[in-house]
Amino acid sequence: MHSLLLSNLFWGFGWVVVLIIDVLALIYIPRDRKPTAAMAWLLLILIVPLVGLVIYLLIGNFRLPAKRRNEQARIDEIIRSRVQRGGDDPGWPRWFQRVAEQNETLTSLPAVAGNGASLIDDYQASMDAMAAAIDTANDWVHVEFYIVAWDDTTRGFFSAMERAVQRGVTVRLLADFIATRKIPNSDKTFAELDRIGVKWSFMLPVQPFKGKFQRPDLRNHRKLLVVDGRVGFMGSQNLISRDYNSPKNIKRGLKWQELMTRLDGPVVAQVNTVFLSDWVIETGEDVSASEHLAASDIAPAAENLTCQLVPSGPAYETENNLRLFLSLIHAATERVILTSPYFVPDEAMVYAITTACQRGLDVQLFVSEIGDQGLVYHAQRSYYRTLLAAGVRIFLYPAPFILHAKHFSIDDDVAVIGSSNMDIRSFSLNAEMSMLVRGASFVQAMRRVEQKYRDAGRELTLEEWEREPAHSTFLDGLARLTSALN
Repeated sequence: MHSLLLSNLFWGFGWVVVLIIDVLALIYIPRDRKPTAAMAWLLLILIVPLVGLVIYLLIGNFRLPAKRRNEQARIDEIIRSRVQRGGDDPGWPRWFQRVAEQNETLTSLPAVAGNGASLIDDYQASMDAMAAAIDTANDWVHVEFYIVAWDDTTRGFFSAMERAVQRGVTVRLLADFIATRKIPNSDKTFAELDRIGVKWSFMLPVQPFKGKFQRPDLRNHRKLLVVDGRVGFMGSQNLISRDYNSPKNIKRGLKWQELMTRLDGPVVAQVNTVFLSDWVIETGEDVSASEHLAASDIAPAAENLTCQLVPSGPAYETENNLRLFLSLIHAATERVILTSPYFVPDEAMVYAITTACQRGLDVQLFVSEIGDQGLVYHAQRSYYRTLLAAGVRIFLYPAPFILHAKHFSIDDDVAVIGSSNMDIRSFSLNAEMSMLVRGASFVQAMRRVEQKYRDAGRELTLEEWEREPAHSTFLDGLARLTSALN
């Protein structure tokens, strides 16, 4: 009788704990969270309460700590006070004026004219071009990449940094803490940076014993280089070998296909502003007085493109990149061409894309035929039928390449390029950087890149997709559910 009473008390206590967890989850989880994400979290906690609670406590907070968010807000106010507000060019369409105004409201960075931008889709050529730019440095070099590795591919880049330091140039480098440290032999990378005299720091370090901690999977995913404020680079490519030095990738023969852009003109000041913001947040050192040029001090480029940088991430109050993407898709009148290695859209983007098809637009999506991340790959596939049925043309870039480029274009004169994937992680959890470009010459260059994708790959049809085996689409649907846990 005594053991039965204890057993009943144990189970009764357990049910009370589960009830309390469920009630608290229903109260707190839906607050300031999208319904799909809230439902995914609630489903997890209702099915496995204790496990779900532990996972939620680890990764349930999709914002950075208040201290970091407040610092980003302080920096944005400084930028807003120092930067001359972008004026509405009478040559801009009204819708473009509104999009530029939206971006400036969210980031403090205005659209600026007088820029040059050239695309580089060759992996090693991009690395060599950045190294050549560093060799022209007279004063300072700013380097920021999600992943940094010293290997045969990046050796020339590191050598250029070393030569710059030897000339008396200050070289500063930021690298994401978790992404870079998990690369094989990462200690050798930072030992080499120390040897050549580069000043470096981690971004978003997970070091709780040093008072540096946030949700562990919040990452800084930006890729940029600025030389003396005159020349800049940005795009999708990390500072690492094309196979990421991963035994798994090497065994599968995987190679990453990227797209970078070389910049000159006033927009380089905006790229540098993003670096300076990240540098002061991570190190506490403000070097903007000595290592920054105002946009007005940078000579305009002959190409005269209008550009606007749009940084985004969990330090901001909203998804700056997602709002930019949605605004452009809704504004398109002829075509929308999207390229993303990890395409896991939220409901708003799915509706925007399928509505564009219903308006009679030519909508195309370029993705990889194979994936390097199982859950993301299957979650992406779960959207194919909806998109194909709506009229989206999907092109698969062939194995063994991972199409890692991140860009899209609308109509004939507006495009976006940067570090942001079109997935829920990039919208909410990663610090990203996208650049809005208005200029027919730039879009024409992007069209040539897109044609290379078509020539290399193949088009996926609805008829082909309908023949997919049930077990495969089951995994797709399951992965789609997990993608909402943000």
